Amino acid sequence: MSQDNKSSRPASHQAYEVIRDRILNGDIPSGTKVVEAKFAQELGFSRTPVREALRQLIYEGLIINKKVIQPTEKDLRNLFQVRILLEGFSSQAAAIYLPEEKLNLLSQCIKVGREGTTEEVMKANEHFHELIVQASGNSEIIEIINRMKSIIYLFRKTVVLHKRPFLIDEHEEIYKAIIARDGQAAKQLMENHLQADLDFCLHILGSASYE
Repeated sequence: MSQDNKSSRPASHQAYEVIRDRILNGDIPSGTKVVEAKFAQELGFSRTPVREALRQLIYEGLIINKKVIQPTEKDLRNLFQVRILLEGFSSQAAAIYLPEEKLNLLSQCIKVGREGTTEEVMKANEHFHELIVQASGNSEIIEIINRMKSIIYLFRKTVVLHKRPFLIDEHEEIYKAIIARDGQAAKQLMENHLQADLDFCLHILGSASYE
């Protein structure tokens, strides 16, 4: 990032992005105690923008009780239960309301999901789900999912890096139901897709705990 771009944004946002990315990349491990003064010193910011950054990360659920989140099985199940409910509804709405240009973007996400680099697949996966959530037209649903975005990223990384079977095939099935304007099928397929994500993440986390 150029110094000009960096300086054009508030220090609190810069601090937020640096800390968030370090958490998501594993540079700041789960369970790490969050000390405002230490972060300020390490990042070269004053304490005020770091305090504001940490407040945002607490809001997003990446920091709980002054520690970097260490998601439990219950946390994972709770997260996916909310996603299944809200994204299932959003998929049904997408089948009714999503315009042609957005359908084309969904199709592009699937293409990148099959052919892209790991980082491109991550972004395409996020964009696919984002387009569908936006199609709900419900600001409350959009806000809830947006608030969970950083934690969702942690689990999306698990399914992409560990190459969950049929991940993109399921996206294509959801897409086909949406372009067929079959709301009930789109809803059910999304719910099944997210349940498969949950089962896969639980399997990976369970395997890791025995290593």
